[in-house]
Amino acid sequence: MGDTAVGPTGLGPGRRPLDPLDCGGLDLGTALELLCAGELTVTGRMTDASNATLYCEITAGQTAGRCVYKPIRGERALWDFPDGTLAARELAAYEVSAALGLGIVPPTVLRDGPFGPGMAQLWIDTDVTVDLVALTRSDDPQLRRIALFDAVVNNADRKGGHLLPAPSGRIHGIDHGVTFHAEGKLRTLLWTWRGRRLAAEETTLLHILTDLLAGDLGRRLEPLLTVTERAALDVRVATLLDEGRFPLPSGDWPPIPWPPF
Repeated sequence: MGDTAVGPTGLGPGRRPLDPLDCGGLDLGTALELLCAGELTVTGRMTDASNATLYCEITAGQTAGRCVYKPIRGERALWDFPDGTLAARELAAYEVSAALGLGIVPPTVLRDGPFGPGMAQLWIDTDVTVDLVALTRSDDPQLRRIALFDAVVNNADRKGGHLLPAPSGRIHGIDHGVTFHAEGKLRTLLWTWRGRRLAAEETTLLHILTDLLAGDLGRRLEPLLTVTERAALDVRVATLLDEGRFPLPSGDWPPIPWPPF
């Protein structure tokens, strides 16, 4: 197993630290160090996932945690996404979330593992008392933030089961392997805000993202996306700013993923 990894290095504007209540007491810096250099031990597999998704214990000295490890060799071939690219897209989604300080995507890195290179993402505990169906039908402001994030990254698969209501009350989003396509492929359960005007703080966030993409964030995304996909990201952000509204469902693409949960 290798001990190197690629992951985010800087703190973006308004960054909110990881809540230790949601991840076994780890703070953000410790979690990223552990994901990058810790020893992975596979202890289970999530059999309902379409790609190989392994539950792991991860340790480095006296520090221990849990993570999800998705080896690239276990990715299922898709007709519309290049083979072997899903792990990189998972990291790209985290890079955007982390740079903006959104706290949506759990800490994520690319690294070697027991079954070769892949994505490792910190395990987030969930509040099992939360009704996911009711949650996805609500107008929770955290979901609105995720809906805007999904529009930016062009998420083609926002299922209800990809939302993690955590013990701290924060709602995380996971499974971002089918994102950043150059063509519009937004599929989501979160259409509550379709066509609504962006709030001032959302417009500000998109302006900040524009600046970040022109700088360090853009450079960090370069090895993770194709040139066309990277250019399409800029266009999506600019379009959201020009229209000033949440996107509407496309008539050219199913608006809701199947199954929805």
